[in-house]
Amino acid sequence: MPEKCRVVVCGFDPMLVKAYVAANARALWWHISDELYHEFGMKPRMKVTGKLLKVYSGKTGEEVAAPNEDFEWECSKETGLVVLLPGEVIKKYMLTEFHFLELLIDTIDGKDVYPGKEVQSKKWWPSDKMKLGYTLDYIA
Repeated sequence: MPEKCRVVVCGFDPMLVKAYVAANARALWWHISDELYHEFGMKPRMKVTGKLLKVYSGKTGEEVAAPNEDFEWECSKETGLVVLLPGEVIKKYMLTEFHFLELLIDTIDGKDVYPGKEVQSKKWWPSDKMKLGYTLDYIA
């Protein structure tokens, strides 16, 4: 079974994101939990699979999408701590560094995460901290 987590999207300001997505370069990412990082010996370019459950706006703290769709994303070429968001996902959900994602992480490098049980990440982003004091909108 998976690890359920709620993570903050990290990255660049929306104007740079627009340019990086157009150039098919790294624009946005999120950090895997320390527990999974150590347990799986995370390395650059490892594949992480799971399900994107929800997208939250940092402007309001409210849910803006509930895609419930499978994903296979890759860690950065420098570290296994950072999982990159593909450009098509960024465009589809109009993501910026001012969003939060709720995810189920099923496998890492083809190995099951927490077989036989579902675990909530210790780094679960609290609901009362999801409305940010400063945000910028997505630039299409």
